[in-house]
Amino acid sequence: MAATRTRTASPALATTRHAPALRLAQALGHEPADRRIDVLRRIAEAGSISEAARLVGISYKAAWQAIETLGNLAGQPMVEKAVGGAGGGGARLTAAGYRVLDAADRLAGARRAALASLGVGSELATSGLVGLALRTSMRNALPCSVSGLESTAGGAVRVGLALADGTPLHARLTAESAELLALRPGLPVIALCKATAVRVAGRMAAAPGRNRLGGCIARVGMAPDDAEVALRLDGGLQLVGFTRRAGSLAPGRAACASIDESAVVLALGA
Repeated sequence: MAATRTRTASPALATTRHAPALRLAQALGHEPADRRIDVLRRIAEAGSISEAARLVGISYKAAWQAIETLGNLAGQPMVEKAVGGAGGGGARLTAAGYRVLDAADRLAGARRAALASLGVGSELATSGLVGLALRTSMRNALPCSVSGLESTAGGAVRVGLALADGTPLHARLTAESAELLALRPGLPVIALCKATAVRVAGRMAAAPGRNRLGGCIARVGMAPDDAEVALRLDGGLQLVGFTRRAGSLAPGRAACASIDESAVVLALGA
């Protein structure tokens, strides 16, 4: 007797008999920052993930990343298989997917009305206010703009950034993340990184794949091994990191900070 094989459905297309509570706030907490909601909207219109990807202008893989991320955040699948049709099947939104889409549209309308009532211009809305709305454990948030995009080996994208004073910074993202964020030169973004990802020293040689930022010491902690340091960058922004040479650093002295490009995370507004 032949063994029976079972096929496991993709998590994003799976359905459950007893679905957990839908986490709308979780799913929409980062909605303005990328095109995940647009992917849902296009699937509802076209009934196809590949067609949704084409309409949004991203790869099929990036569209799947959007669906899976939203499903994880919401706690329920956003998309299910659609059987039949001229093409032999496709995809459609689940009830949870439609609820997320409806909530996103309502929030976007309320946000536009609130900004209009405050007389807030689009430039401030996409740069300054997003920084105030962020809730994250990352202590470093640097407003900057995209200066360029470079494809690298392994499918990654090296994003060139510029602080307000022109100081260069780089972030390394997957191609799918860069697509979903719709990154382009001139786009205002917030560069985020954990304090533990920043190393500070009096002198520091440049190294491939690492950002090197100069400034002066604003504050030094008293820890003997890994002391916390606040570095005021040349352009006026403050960066928090750690040093193993606290004894050689003092407030007012010149110093450098080093951050791995892959440790820089990007956020942006609607």
